[in-house]
Amino acid sequence: MTSIPSTQRKGFRAQLKKLRHLAQPFFLPLEQAEGWQFIGLLISLLFCVGGLVLVALTGLVSALQLLMPDLTEKYFGGVAGTISTIWTSWWGVAFSTLFLLGVAAFFAMRQQLRGRRWLHWLLLGAIVLMLLAVNGINAGIGFIARDLTNALVQKQQEGFYRILIIYACCFVFALPIRSMQFFFTQKLGIIWRDWLSRSLVADFMSNRAYYVLNPNDEQQTDVDNPDQRITDDTKAFTEESLQFTLGIFDAFLTFSLNILILWTISSELTLALFVFASFSTGLLVFAGRKLVKINFDQLRYEADFRYGLVHIRDNAESIAFYSGEEQEQQETSRRLGAVVKNFNLLIIWKVIINTMQKSTNYAGVFFPYIIMAGPYFAGEIDYGRFVQASFAFNMVESSLLFVVNRIDELAKFTAGISRLEGFQSKIIQVSQAAPDTSSIAVGRSSIVLNHADLMPPGADQPIVRDLCLSVDGNDKLLVVGPSGCGKTSLRRLISGLWPPSKGMVERPQTGELLFIPQKPYMILGSLREQLCYPTDESRFSDDQLRHVLEAVKLSTLASRYPDLDVKQDWPRILSLGEQQRLAFGRLLLNAPQFVVLDEATSALDVETEDHLYGLLAQRELAVISVGHRPTLKAFHNTVLELNCGDSWQLLPAASYEFGRS
Repeated sequence: MTSIPSTQRKGFRAQLKKLRHLAQPFFLPLEQAEGWQFIGLLISLLFCVGGLVLVALTGLVSALQLLMPDLTEKYFGGVAGTISTIWTSWWGVAFSTLFLLGVAAFFAMRQQLRGRRWLHWLLLGAIVLMLLAVNGINAGIGFIARDLTNALVQKQQEGFYRILIIYACCFVFALPIRSMQFFFTQKLGIIWRDWLSRSLVADFMSNRAYYVLNPNDEQQTDVDNPDQRITDDTKAFTEESLQFTLGIFDAFLTFSLNILILWTISSELTLALFVFASFSTGLLVFAGRKLVKINFDQLRYEADFRYGLVHIRDNAESIAFYSGEEQEQQETSRRLGAVVKNFNLLIIWKVIINTMQKSTNYAGVFFPYIIMAGPYFAGEIDYGRFVQASFAFNMVESSLLFVVNRIDELAKFTAGISRLEGFQSKIIQVSQAAPDTSSIAVGRSSIVLNHADLMPPGADQPIVRDLCLSVDGNDKLLVVGPSGCGKTSLRRLISGLWPPSKGMVERPQTGELLFIPQKPYMILGSLREQLCYPTDESRFSDDQLRHVLEAVKLSTLASRYPDLDVKQDWPRILSLGEQQRLAFGRLLLNAPQFVVLDEATSALDVETEDHLYGLLAQRELAVISVGHRPTLKAFHNTVLELNCGDSWQLLPAASYEFGRS
């Protein structure tokens, strides 16, 4: 029997730890502040805001007493008396001490609040201030409702309309406060989302984490669909975190301002409410645990379904050429089926939870009537007091049942935390991991493979064994061999994406080494950015870019798009041959010392291929080409022949014959 609570406590602590890792860095750096310090500052924020509100309320009441003493005495005498009691008793010392402690806490943590984090706390403080103001108005409305009801019962027409005007003024004051609260909450939310998204993207792009993680493997549940986690999950997390945090603040303030009012009216009703709220919360939290797993799966299945549709959009032309609509429709239907099946399960549990929530809300309606009817009929309280008790009961009940009323949202939020924090932890682990550079030396003046074994990830046997070669200066190496023998994989070995399982690899630094694959990468950007990638486009003038386009025989592209800043869907607009010529334009602009071309002219005619390789021959750079065409031999002085069965040999290009047995 004791193992279940222990497991629940461990799961709760683990979830809080995940929440802290996601939320705290926005307000306090993890490496410079402990979790208790973060919570301490949140409490200190309440002390600071509470102190400011008390001072402001004291000034407001003092001004009303000077300007309208009779009106203040009649309708705000209780408030004025309470404030006077606070400042003339030990409560004033207590509130002042808490306020000073709150200010001291922020002063002590001032170093950790640098980097505009103070702005985040300032916005949060402003929101809490508005929550406190609205709750103060709500507490006052309880007294106004009491007097308004008694005026109706006693048929005091003049007093009724005077109180009604005060009642209306409360809403006039509350409306702009609520509007500003909404504005500041949305503003803080978008600042948080921007900060968190940029942080995740930075880690995702560091140390090739985007390459190490396999987002397309649906079995890798901790890293699936990174696009959805950085966009939808981040948006949902920041919005729901603020919603729940401010909701808890609001519930705490509502409880604090109304519990004493309710207790003074009826201690029996207050105790009954506590018992009822404790039972309902425990029951709903236990039932809601199932929703967390279902919501987690729903988020993943939705992301998988969306990725399948994006995949169809990105490969629309290839699917059309193959007439593969039926197969694509079947796969899309399979993904949609997973979404629908899990959502049907989610519906069942939501109905169960919703039924329990409605039962709790309906049951709460009867408590004030059952408990307060006796004192009312006995003449111990008037009807206005009865209405005030019901109003205070509803306010305290809503604060105590905050979790119960949002259990389905909390389950979805908890599932989102697990997905987002799991992704964050994984990319931080990869981005901050020290790469194994023992077999790769970067920054050398040549490309050297020293007894290197080329082994694909997860394989047991190398596809090329004990490879030795050196490329420097003006060397031109042509790599040939049958399909599947490792020609393209050699590019991954040189780049360091696949470290050698044995031996050493030496290569120049990144800026001096450029790789051009058979299908060049087309970025989401303008024609100017396409040409200059990955170099800063500001380095080149428009005349230079147009000259390069003419050099690679893309002058028609320059005339078609005279504005180099035009943005188009370039992979769809440009043929593969045009994309390959554009990649050569990049090569000429970036001017590296070494270039690796992997079937980079396969879509070009022989004449254009000769022209482009002629441009490379005019420059002082070393070339490694992977290709099948015999015409390539004329532009290289050495041939590396890879054979199936992990063997290889280096031959002079002049004596090498294509198609030999």
